[in-house]
Amino acid sequence: MKSLVLAALLSASASMAMAAEKYVLDASHSQVVFSYNHLGFSTTYGMFSGFEGEIMFDEADPANSSVAVSMPTKSMFTGWEKRDAHFMSDDFFGASDDDMITFKSTSIEVTGEGTANITGDLTMNDVTKSVVLATNLNQLSEHPMAKKPWAGFNATTTLLRSDFGVDKFAPFVGDEIAVTISLEAMKAE
Repeated sequence: MKSLVLAALLSASASMAMAAEKYVLDASHSQVVFSYNHLGFSTTYGMFSGFEGEIMFDEADPANSSVAVSMPTKSMFTGWEKRDAHFMSDDFFGASDDDMITFKSTSIEVTGEGTANITGDLTMNDVTKSVVLATNLNQLSEHPMAKKPWAGFNATTTLLRSDFGVDKFAPFVGDEIAVTISLEAMKAE
């Protein structure tokens, strides 16, 4: 009898573990776009790319999903080489070639049909802080060219760069950074 109960529990555990399906990020269609106020005169924009990571997506119960991504700090692009070089200097990131920005979810709160708040640990500039991403599932379907399951998400958040030790010239150059994330992920083989 004990072995029957144990077998049933193991089977149930395996079924629950298999409910979430692995999706890997499509780096060519995933970006983080950020903006900040420059001295009250303008809004400056930039982006990061070069994502790696995965989403464990549970379509039946999205709260059981998870996400873990990373991108090279030096992938930042603002459209002006001197600004990019300044951001990588000791005034801001002091970034080396292997410095990464990472995000790993810690919980997901479903807020509506196709929407959720994803809380996770963001590590940037050797500082880790909890952030919340207001997230929308754009589409979950077969990719028309790849002919395999694909998922697309958008998310937004606001960060204080001073929380991550990147506070040069604040508050004149805005401390508050608006972040928009758009990514695609393909179901893993």
